[in-house]
Amino acid sequence: MSDHTFPGDRRYTKDHEWALRSAGEILVGVSAFAVEQLGDITLVNVDVKVGDKVQAGKAFGTIESVKTLSDLFAPVSGTVAKINRDLESKPEIINNDCYTQGWIIAVKPSNPAEFEALLDAAAYTGHVESEHH
Repeated sequence: MSDHTFPGDRRYTKDHEWALRSAGEILVGVSAFAVEQLGDITLVNVDVKVGDKVQAGKAFGTIESVKTLSDLFAPVSGTVAKINRDLESKPEIINNDCYTQGWIIAVKPSNPAEFEALLDAAAYTGHVESEHH
């Protein structure tokens, strides 16, 4: 089992996504653990447009790999501010750099308390380890 250390500058969900506060928006991506589970990512499909509302815990798209298809869930509710268009032609960016260039959407949060309620890196590490045993 690889040694999991997750960046401490962001929060995580039990669905293996991360949320990073950045200039009034929350960037959303998938964790290295998710990438490891998925394998080579072949397609990222975002079902929302800029200006659309997303709801915490509800799917906003899918991520597909050679092994499986997974839903992408919004970690927080709010309005979609940006979508990472680079992933349309180069979904493998997530395999190479899931924490910076591999962000998927940015959300303008409608309820900042939702962000605070997400798992911190330590709690998420515990969650990942418990899933492994």
